[in-house]
Amino acid sequence: MITLKISDATYNECVHFLINEAELLDEGRLREWSELLTEDIHYEIPVRITKDRKSGKGFSSNSWHMNENRATLMQRIRRLETNYAFAEDPPSRTRHFITNIRVTEGDDLNEVKVKSNLLLYRSRFDQYTHHLISAERHDVLRKIDGNWKLAKRIVFLDQTTLGTQNLAIFL
Repeated sequence: MITLKISDATYNECVHFLINEAELLDEGRLREWSELLTEDIHYEIPVRITKDRKSGKGFSSNSWHMNENRATLMQRIRRLETNYAFAEDPPSRTRHFITNIRVTEGDDLNEVKVKSNLLLYRSRFDQYTHHLISAERHDVLRKIDGNWKLAKRIVFLDQTTLGTQNLAIFL
């Protein structure tokens, strides 16, 4: 692996990418969000399990809330655009808070690894209750034709049991 120091410009581009992505997701602009994904995207949210320290990190290696590629992500988006996406009709109101962004060199020259913390606020209907989802995201961003694209995302949830009725949104 070639070791490169991440420049301030690259770091700022990655931060801008994450902020723009959060805005697209919060505004429900999922088709535009899908344009930020590579053709070989891998998007997963493994199920967190409670384990003692000696038994591992506490995430299942064979069970996921989401384990998606581009085709299945696009299928989810198309479904959300229909009248049959009952879990998201009316749509959730979300706010993605992205913090603690760390950028390091990737495995290839045109890639970087980005870790960030996520706090997602979600409300539904006219209820006064809301849900919070907290997680750490491990992303791989790839520069294609001068633009960063999301090539891989693993979302490590802080909760073992989600307090929300469904996970029909993207983290």
